[in-house]
Amino acid sequence: MTGPRISHVMIDAIDPEALARFWTALLRTEVDYRFDEGRFVFLAPGEHGPGIGIQRVPESKVTKNRVHVDLEVDDIEEWTRWVRQHGGSRVADHQAAGVRWRIMADPEGNEFCLVPRP
Repeated sequence: MTGPRISHVMIDAIDPEALARFWTALLRTEVDYRFDEGRFVFLAPGEHGPGIGIQRVPESKVTKNRVHVDLEVDDIEEWTRWVRQHGGSRVADHQAAGVRWRIMADPEGNEFCLVPRP
Protein backbone atom coordinates (compact mmCIF):
# COMPACT_ATOMS: atom_id res chain seq x y z
CA MET A 1 0.00 0.00 0.00
CA THR A 2 1.32 3.44 -0.97
CA GLY A 3 1.43 6.10 1.75
CA PRO A 4 -0.64 9.27 1.64
CA ARG A 5 0.47 12.29 -0.35
CA ILE A 6 -0.50 15.87 0.50
CA SER A 7 -3.01 16.99 -2.10
CA HIS A 8 -3.64 20.56 -0.92
CA VAL A 9 -3.04 22.73 2.09
CA MET A 10 -6.36 24.44 2.79
CA ILE A 11 -6.73 28.09 3.79
CA ASP A 12 -9.98 29.52 5.19
CA ALA A 13 -11.21 32.80 3.74
CA ILE A 14 -14.16 35.16 3.76
CA ASP A 15 -13.47 35.93 0.06
CA PRO A 16 -11.74 32.97 -1.67
CA GLU A 17 -11.39 34.78 -5.00
CA ALA A 18 -9.60 37.78 -3.49
CA LEU A 19 -7.32 35.56 -1.43
CA ALA A 20 -6.62 33.39 -4.49
CA ARG A 21 -5.28 36.49 -6.28
CA PHE A 22 -2.80 37.07 -3.42
CA TRP A 23 -1.63 33.43 -3.25
CA THR A 24 -1.39 32.88 -7.02
CA ALA A 25 0.79 35.99 -7.32
CA LEU A 26 2.94 35.01 -4.33
CA LEU A 27 3.47 31.42 -5.46
CA ARG A 28 3.72 32.28 -9.18
CA THR A 29 0.92 29.87 -10.03
CA GLU A 30 -2.68 30.06 -11.22
CA VAL A 31 -6.14 28.91 -10.25
CA ASP A 32 -6.50 25.26 -11.27
CA TYR A 33 -10.24 24.88 -10.63
CA ARG A 34 -13.22 26.06 -8.61
CA PHE A 35 -16.32 24.27 -7.40
CA ASP A 36 -19.46 24.65 -5.30
CA GLU A 37 -20.21 28.07 -6.79
CA GLY A 38 -16.80 29.46 -5.84
CA ARG A 39 -16.86 28.19 -2.26
CA PHE A 40 -13.66 26.30 -3.05
CA VAL A 41 -10.80 27.64 -5.18
CA PHE A 42 -7.82 25.38 -5.84
CA LEU A 43 -4.44 26.64 -7.04
CA ALA A 44 -2.19 24.61 -9.31
CA PRO A 45 0.64 23.12 -7.26
CA GLY A 46 3.44 24.41 -9.45
CA GLU A 47 6.86 22.82 -9.27
CA HIS A 48 7.59 23.53 -5.62
CA GLY A 49 5.07 21.73 -3.48
CA PRO A 50 1.49 20.77 -2.85
CA GLY A 51 -1.43 22.79 -4.14
CA ILE A 52 -3.19 25.40 -2.06
CA GLY A 53 -6.95 25.24 -1.63
CA ILE A 54 -8.97 28.20 -0.41
CA GLN A 55 -12.38 27.61 1.10
CA ARG A 56 -15.05 30.11 2.03
CA VAL A 57 -15.96 30.17 5.71
CA PRO A 58 -18.41 32.48 7.49
CA GLU A 59 -16.05 33.78 10.16
CA SER A 60 -12.84 35.82 10.11
CA LYS A 61 -9.60 34.44 11.52
CA VAL A 62 -9.51 34.90 15.30
CA THR A 63 -6.52 33.01 16.73
CA LYS A 64 -3.20 31.56 15.66
CA ASN A 65 -3.23 29.05 12.80
CA ARG A 66 -2.74 25.43 13.86
CA VAL A 67 -1.27 24.58 10.42
CA HIS A 68 0.65 26.93 8.18
CA VAL A 69 2.89 26.97 5.12
CA ASP A 70 6.63 27.69 5.28
CA LEU A 71 8.00 29.27 2.10
CA GLU A 72 11.73 29.10 1.36
CA VAL A 73 12.94 32.36 -0.17
CA ASP A 74 16.26 33.75 -1.38
CA ASP A 75 15.75 37.14 0.27
CA ILE A 76 13.47 37.54 3.29
CA GLU A 77 13.49 41.35 3.11
CA GLU A 78 12.52 41.40 -0.57
CA TRP A 79 9.66 38.94 -0.02
CA THR A 80 8.52 40.80 3.09
CA ARG A 81 8.19 43.95 0.97
CA TRP A 82 6.31 41.97 -1.69
CA VAL A 83 3.82 40.57 0.84
CA ARG A 84 3.21 44.00 2.38
CA GLN A 85 2.75 45.63 -1.03
CA HIS A 86 0.11 43.01 -1.84
CA GLY A 87 -1.99 43.49 1.29
CA GLY A 88 -0.27 41.10 3.69
CA SER A 89 1.58 41.97 6.87
CA ARG A 90 4.64 41.15 8.93
CA VAL A 91 3.78 39.46 12.23
CA ALA A 92 7.03 38.52 14.00
CA ASP A 93 10.63 37.40 13.59
CA HIS A 94 12.02 34.30 15.29
CA GLN A 95 15.35 32.57 15.64
CA ALA A 96 16.30 29.28 17.26
CA ALA A 97 19.49 27.24 17.10
CA GLY A 98 20.91 29.50 14.39
CA VAL A 99 17.83 29.24 12.18
CA ARG A 100 15.68 32.29 11.57
CA TRP A 101 12.24 32.76 10.07
CA ARG A 102 9.64 35.47 9.71
CA ILE A 103 5.94 35.03 10.36
CA MET A 104 3.80 36.84 7.81
CA ALA A 105 0.04 37.07 7.27
CA ASP A 106 -1.96 37.12 4.05
CA PRO A 107 -4.62 39.83 3.54
CA GLU A 108 -7.15 37.90 5.68
CA GLY A 109 -4.67 37.29 8.51
CA ASN A 110 -3.76 33.65 7.73
CA GLU A 111 -0.20 33.13 8.89
CA PHE A 112 2.69 31.66 6.94
CA CYS A 113 6.46 31.81 7.35
CA LEU A 114 9.27 33.06 5.17
CA VAL A 115 12.37 30.95 5.69
CA PRO A 116 15.78 31.74 4.17
CA ARG A 117 16.81 29.22 1.52
CA PRO A 118 19.93 27.40 2.74
